Amino acid sequence: MFEQLSSQLGHGIVVENRSGAGGTIGAGFVAKADPDGYTLLVNSNAHTIAPSLYPNLSYDPARDFAAVISLGTLAGVLVVSPQKGFKTAGDLVAAAKAKPGALTFSSVGVGTATHLSAERFRISAGIDALHIPFRGGAEAMSEVMAGRVDFFFGPVGLVLPLVRDGKLTALAVNGVKRSTTLPDVPTTLEAGFADAEYPIWIGVFLPANTPRDIVEKLSTETLAALQSSKVAAKLSALGVDPISMTPSEFDAYVRKEIAVNAALVKAIGIKVD
Repeated sequence: MFEQLSSQLGHGIVVENRSGAGGTIGAGFVAKADPDGYTLLVNSNAHTIAPSLYPNLSYDPARDFAAVISLGTLAGVLVVSPQKGFKTAGDLVAAAKAKPGALTFSSVGVGTATHLSAERFRISAGIDALHIPFRGGAEAMSEVMAGRVDFFFGPVGLVLPLVRDGKLTALAVNGVKRSTTLPDVPTTLEAGFADAEYPIWIGVFLPANTPRDIVEKLSTETLAALQSSKVAAKLSALGVDPISMTPSEFDAYVRKEIAVNAALVKAIGIKVD
């Protein structure tokens, strides 16, 4: 996508990964960057989870950024090992209720979207299950495939190859609609679980004081890049579904997500050391 955007803008784009602390290191850097349109932040749900996990953030995710555009959403897919014998999300929930607290679920870390997604489903279903965090998606999935962990809510692009190979069984997706890459898998709502949606989104942000005309131009150019046939095909193959929002609408969405995640983190009682 950024190769296409670079071509449109006539400027090179350098991608610099500043990982760590749930993405807050990179976000903190961009929050304090010159608001000239040349320093961007690409972030996900982590952007709106951070204030609930890290009370001493050096920035405010809502106040210190101007939302530019959402690059799309990815469904989180509820997957289990075929050897478990679960055919539906209802089967999994029934097993959990038959043995309260016996089931386990993996994630790629405490407070990540994969963790909160599973927690939201757990609360909706009214079940108890033990959270087992791992350092990455590969390990989180391999433990489920081996049957040592019972379930995982993984991004569709991550779990899709294993689902297609029959190494994982997909029981539900947590988006507001079915995934275009897994059209036969029901949503959590269709499976009978209300308020269990927790789609993963990716978006672009600028420092808050960036002139509005720059924000609007970058939004327009990024949208054009996303709609180019080459980029659209790549994103579709990864299970990324487009989502149309203006910068103002995306700003409002981010603020809503901050409140939603704060309530969820409080309900779960997550503590980050």
